[in-house]
Amino acid sequence: MAFLEQLFAITRNTFFECVRQPISLVILVASVLLVLLSNPLSAFTMSDDQRMFVDIGLSTVFMSGAILAAFLATAVVDREISNRTVLMVVSKPVARVTFILGKYLGVTAALFATIAVPSIAFLIVEVHGVMQTARTTVRWPSVTFGVLAVCTTVGIATWCNYFYGKSFAACTALLGGPLLLVAYGLSLFFDSDWSTIAPATEFRPELLVALLLMFLSLGVIGAIAVAISTRLGQVLTIGLTLVILVLGLLSDWIFARRIVALEQLIAARGVGDVSWLDGDSLVLLGYKAGYAILPNFQVFWVVDAVNQETPVPLQYLTLVVPYAIVMTAAALAVATALFQRREVG
Repeated sequence: MAFLEQLFAITRNTFFECVRQPISLVILVASVLLVLLSNPLSAFTMSDDQRMFVDIGLSTVFMSGAILAAFLATAVVDREISNRTVLMVVSKPVARVTFILGKYLGVTAALFATIAVPSIAFLIVEVHGVMQTARTTVRWPSVTFGVLAVCTTVGIATWCNYFYGKSFAACTALLGGPLLLVAYGLSLFFDSDWSTIAPATEFRPELLVALLLMFLSLGVIGAIAVAISTRLGQVLTIGLTLVILVLGLLSDWIFARRIVALEQLIAARGVGDVSWLDGDSLVLLGYKAGYAILPNFQVFWVVDAVNQETPVPLQYLTLVVPYAIVMTAAALAVATALFQRREVG
């Protein structure tokens, strides 16, 4: 019970510390604006405007979450180590693994709460659709409910900040997601002329699956950022996290294609000619090790299935979800090992 109480206390404090960060509000507002701008910018294709919007919108939300994860991890781990405030925790009977796990859970919860706002904004804009021509009718229910949700969020956050001293950034992040979710649900029931329609006609479950997988990938990125921040500062943490993200997105191109080519080359030689001391076999082993160690973020990207309106198979989810859990656990294990020997005094 002591472990759970300590873990909950660290997670709770980290969560509220993260959502109060000004960078959380900056990235939230910037990502929402970029999602809104993605709608008119997607209208310049020849025919696939809606597909272009889905690509740009999901990419915007994903990159915003990756950058925010690096910033938050640095703010709650490296800054506490630099300011020596971590001594107040580790000097008590709190294990360092509890500290790292609590920090990760708090960062991830704040990350999900913040990125949920542009994610739901993306869903509302997707229901509205891209205005391909000047004659395209504006879907006023989506615009009206979305604007009302944003204005209500800003109004309540301003009221709580002015009269009760609450953090404006925290109120915006915590209120924006639920209110925009209500706006999204209501927009599914009305057509452009305010006539009622069946919500199933506009509801796209494959988009929710894509967002779920994206949030899983952000959980992995958050664990990597926490691990890096136990040893490096803010700039290096952000830079190295983004480098790992880019390499993970190129994992199939860097490793998988070379693994397939080498396996075909070795198979063509015959069983008798294969040796573990052979150069090609050693290179193949190295590529397989790199492919296993580096997180493959491409497996979380199912935009092609979304654009083709193809349901993501349940079998695929049963493989991707455990993969995300394993990668997250591995990153947290590395974070704990690095932090165990870190001098904080």
